[in-house]
Amino acid sequence: MTKNPSMTERYRVPPGTKVRLRDYDPDETGGYEGKEAARSPLKRDRRRLRDLQEILYAQAQHSLLIVLQATDTGGKDGTIRHVMRGVNPQGCQVVSFKQPTPEELAHDFLWRVHRATPRRGEIAIFNRSHYEDVLVVRVHNLVPPSVWQQRYEQINEFEELLAENGTTILKFFLHISKEEQKERLQARLDDPTKQWKFNIGDLKERALWDDYVAAYEDALSRCSTETAPWFVVPANHKWYRNVVVARIIVEALEGLDLRYPDPAPGLAQVVIDD
Repeated sequence: MTKNPSMTERYRVPPGTKVRLRDYDPDETGGYEGKEAARSPLKRDRRRLRDLQEILYAQAQHSLLIVLQATDTGGKDGTIRHVMRGVNPQGCQVVSFKQPTPEELAHDFLWRVHRATPRRGEIAIFNRSHYEDVLVVRVHNLVPPSVWQQRYEQINEFEELLAENGTTILKFFLHISKEEQKERLQARLDDPTKQWKFNIGDLKERALWDDYVAAYEDALSRCSTETAPWFVVPANHKWYRNVVVARIIVEALEGLDLRYPDPAPGLAQVVIDD
């Protein structure tokens, strides 16, 4: 009997793959019939993630870096909110990379990123990341091609350095269709409680959709490595996106040698006074 592939195997971009996003179905739901069918697996994985994070934090030997990239409305914030629910914030930080400050621009493009990587025992989630420097920078011609072309290998070497020092790296591209993006932008316009999230600049970025697709395809193709894989996550259905991301994170943590530290010697003889 053929064994079904794990979520990690199913959505991982193997090193050396030439990615064409048109070959990936953003509407896929992995055989689940709907949101209700996926509710129980997601709850189970969130509980498992909570337990694994506690051991990760206690052991303080490994760290986990989660990179989330997507087009506008792709669901980065929602993924963090729904997948990481219940995780102890003491051992988890979310970092959003906005337009670089003058101080950051005075350094190499990875300087601000390296400072935000997780310490041993911790999880860091990048809401956008160092990949903006081969995405936005490329699409908007902010630096010459001779500059951003070098960055793919620089990124690979940077991520290899992190991995060699105990950081597990999971990079998720939340893949939505152009039609789905239109619906989500319209929903923001129509809902007074979400209008604050609408940015007129998103429409200018949407007009560059094909340029962003080409930039993402190159980043996914050139920077999915054994030590820092990319995953193309079907994200038109938010509930399935959450199921996929949660399962891959759990599978990665279960693959580490996580265990609670040995207790201090002599605890069996300790007596706590009344």
